[in-house]
Amino acid sequence: MFGDLMGKLQETQEKVAATKLRMETVLIDEASSDGLLKVTVTASRKIKNLEIADSLLEDKEQLEDYLLLVVNNAFAKAEQIYDTELAAVAKQGMPNIPGMDMFK
Repeated sequence: MFGDLMGKLQETQEKVAATKLRMETVLIDEASSDGLLKVTVTASRKIKNLEIADSLLEDKEQLEDYLLLVVNNAFAKAEQIYDTELAAVAKQGMPNIPGMDMFK
């Protein structure tokens, strides 16, 4: 029984590691409402691409505001995807122990 549990935990660790690696390839696109700034991030919250309209380059303050808003929105979406995916993998690998339903 203990060996089965250890095997299951090892398998879960491998699946979690594979999921984290896969999150590097999941892309999230986010843009300002007017489309002047676009960002693409991975689900592991790394910026892959940034597009800035020329008109934003003329107003530093507006550009900074756009960057904060769009990047933070993209990262929030990425975090939700990342957390959901890892929780699903972890839940699959957890043994069914009464009172230990942490991932409901």
